[in-house]
Amino acid sequence: MLAVVSADMKRFTSTGGVAGTLQAALDDWEDVEPRLRELSVRLDIGQIDGRPFDETQCLSPLPRAFQFADASAYVTHMELVRRGRGADMPASYWTDPLIYQGCSDAFLAPRQAIAMPQEALDLDSGFGLDFEAEIAVITDDVPMGVAPDEALDHIKLVMLANDITLRHLVPGEVAKGFGFFQSKPPSAFSPVAATPEALGEAWQDGRLSGRLLVSINTRLFGDLDSGLDMNFHFGQLIAHAARTRPLSAGSIIGSGTVSNRDKDGGSSRPIGWGGKGYACIAEMRMMETVSHGHPDTRFLTAGDVVRIELKDARGRSIFGAIEQEVRQA
Repeated sequence: MLAVVSADMKRFTSTGGVAGTLQAALDDWEDVEPRLRELSVRLDIGQIDGRPFDETQCLSPLPRAFQFADASAYVTHMELVRRGRGADMPASYWTDPLIYQGCSDAFLAPRQAIAMPQEALDLDSGFGLDFEAEIAVITDDVPMGVAPDEALDHIKLVMLANDITLRHLVPGEVAKGFGFFQSKPPSAFSPVAATPEALGEAWQDGRLSGRLLVSINTRLFGDLDSGLDMNFHFGQLIAHAARTRPLSAGSIIGSGTVSNRDKDGGSSRPIGWGGKGYACIAEMRMMETVSHGHPDTRFLTAGDVVRIELKDARGRSIFGAIEQEVRQA
């Protein structure tokens, strides 16, 4: 069931008379969006009572999609991760967006467990289970060859993402020349998606500013600004993806792992070192290796809980939280 949620995230109302699913709404966005906006206004001003909203009961805004393309718009992240596995950083990464086609036939709910086989979770010989906290957008129909500035008009919704990565499988797959597959299981998205207009001044020129808070087992791991150090805005990412193909309504484009530089311009430092921390474990392990020759932070295993949330300038949660426990499948 598709629902409209109040701005304070306390109440919701069904959109059954307007659109039964988000995909149905996106397929007819020009006609449906004004009616959804009217429902939202009426809910916020109290003309509709609504029902108590419980984000823990939500599925992904799109439980599946025609396409999920994930980028690496924060190039500092790619610089650190490639350094960590001894790979060179091509100069083109700073001028030409990097995008891969992800798993889109089944997304995890924002509170659904990350279930992995036992061999993936072994800390000595496992797959290196990692999370990646990201911003993602959902588009309407995007024409082939769209310009970056025009592509911004095709962004209809914004949300959070946890792009799950099996780090130890990445080098072997990338070396084959065909890119990720086994190393990228299903991702998760936030309980709520918001229109760019609803985000107000936080949404500027295809970038979303906000306080991205990441924790592992309730311990703060990252406290980043999603609007900083994003080398390619979402218009550029969409234009890159649509250079030789159109994108269907309901396509999801991810930003890649949010990654901030330190105040001196260098790589960010861990929270415990007075820095902003990280939106994935791989960056933390890289900085530990640079600092004292070996990583200390382990990858995820059964029982670990990852939480990802973005707050606005007033400290309000914008999309609700992704919170997932790791379990043995």
